[in-house]
Amino acid sequence: MAQESSGIAVSSGVPIRGSMPTGAIWQHLGRFARRKPLGAFGAVIALILIVVAVFAPFIATHDPAETNPALVYAPPGSQLLLGGDQLGRDVFSRLVYGARVSLYAGLLSAFIGASIGMVVGVASVHFGGRTDLIIQRIIDTLMAFPPLILAIAIMAALGASLNNVVIALSVAFIPSAARVLRSQALAVKEMDYILAAKAIGAGHARIIFRCMIPNCLALYIVLVSVFLGTAIVAEATLSFLGIGVPPDVASWGGMLNGAAQTYVHLAPWLGVFPGLAIAIVVLAWNLLGDALRDVLDPRLRGTW
Repeated sequence: MAQESSGIAVSSGVPIRGSMPTGAIWQHLGRFARRKPLGAFGAVIALILIVVAVFAPFIATHDPAETNPALVYAPPGSQLLLGGDQLGRDVFSRLVYGARVSLYAGLLSAFIGASIGMVVGVASVHFGGRTDLIIQRIIDTLMAFPPLILAIAIMAALGASLNNVVIALSVAFIPSAARVLRSQALAVKEMDYILAAKAIGAGHARIIFRCMIPNCLALYIVLVSVFLGTAIVAEATLSFLGIGVPPDVASWGGMLNGAAQTYVHLAPWLGVFPGLAIAIVVLAWNLLGDALRDVLDPRLRGTW
């Protein structure tokens, strides 16, 4: 299953070259930016979100939990960059730290949900027969519940915490990931190198993890990028409903919850800034996901 010839390794019937030179990487990135400007915009926004989340202590101007009665409903630009909330906390600092919560919940839940779904979907195709039938009926049962409703039910059972949000969203993503990646695995299963692996006596784990899953990674990457945007909205929704992260943790959904309890004419910026942050970040991830689909899908590769 693995050979080397002239510096090219062949694994699972697909040639995989060595490390790409730095110049070639920049060339591919430049071509991606020219051909997919919306996808490049999404990638830039995603990179900015990551930088803000990682360096939040250096970017924030105040402690996000620090209250000041003198700054309650302070307008933007007076003493605080984006104004103060109902407790006199700095909206800008809470927005910056809220990026950490959104990125943490989005990345973990998207990767965990898509990864488990990929293994389940590919294994279901590989074993086939009654095993595939049972797994797909379980997937159908889970897909009967809307993802957000399923996440709310799990949060009601587990309690409000950031890690429980990740668990709930991961479980909600598994059925759709398993169904989509199963369709890809059905095509991979018919390839000659799968038949060759079975002919030489390769075990089930080797066929699944070394032959089938690597050939589903393109669709997996697209799914993760799409799930990221969905997870950010879902986390904000759960926090807005009061069953997501605890109220003392700065999150975009929690900020919207506080804004909903405030008269719009009194402090409209409390809902505008976190709402814009959620909208821009989710749009960016969706644009990046669409661009990655066009680039990585072999059926669409010739169109870009």
